[in-house]
Amino acid sequence: MVSGGIQQSFFKLKNNRIFEFVVIAIILVSALEIGAKTYHLPENVIPFLKILDWFVTIFFLIEISIRFIAEPNKKAFFKDGWNVFDTLVVVISLIPINESEMALLARLVRVFRVLRMVSVIPELRVLISSLVKALPQLGYVMLLMFIIFYIYAAIGSHLFGEINEVLWGNIAIAMLTLFRVMTFEDWTDVQYETMEVYPLSWIFYLTFIFFTAFAFLNMVIGIVVSVMEEENHKMRMQKNEEQGKEEVTLEALYKEIQSLKEELRKNARE
Repeated sequence: MVSGGIQQSFFKLKNNRIFEFVVIAIILVSALEIGAKTYHLPENVIPFLKILDWFVTIFFLIEISIRFIAEPNKKAFFKDGWNVFDTLVVVISLIPINESEMALLARLVRVFRVLRMVSVIPELRVLISSLVKALPQLGYVMLLMFIIFYIYAAIGSHLFGEINEVLWGNIAIAMLTLFRVMTFEDWTDVQYETMEVYPLSWIFYLTFIFFTAFAFLNMVIGIVVSVMEEENHKMRMQKNEEQGKEEVTLEALYKEIQSLKEELRKNARE
């Protein structure tokens, strides 16, 4: 069991801004080290990168140990998904990178160290959490977009199939062509080709772009922004509750000290 003094010291260290900046700096160093290994490097640099890799691994092991020891409720530590993710990354990173069967897994997990930046910075956690919670609502938007794609692809395949079978030969190919139109990848070439046969075909493209690139994009942005506002509000409320608890604790401690002083004064008089 860890003593209360050590746990309190580690708790203060975990919440220390300098310690957080050091962790972020080490994550950046790890990202640079991973990127450097993708280049052809001189032979004398490779041993240095190996030493740096082990230093980063040991640092993350110490850092996750500090966070675990600082947690008053050890079971609650693993209820947080980000803590589980960080722990898995650190544990699997301990696998030596050599010619073993686990070498590829170890290399891939080391790439995910960069994602630890999300678990360290609260604002990034809010962003990822908002995106995950927005997925159910975004799913309905994607379903509606698929319906629009399917309808326009069917129309385009029937109208323009004889003009260019490569782009409009069947409904699947037509949907890929419409995706090209939606992303504005040389979509005017597709439009001008059909306009030579159907001069009013520009209506087909403009309405499709309006529904997909403009309307649906704004719907997606609106959903994500709405969820992000809710998550930010929850985070602010949680911080206010934590600050309120801390103030109450300090106030109770101050009153207890004052009562002890009064008792000592009475005893001294007697």
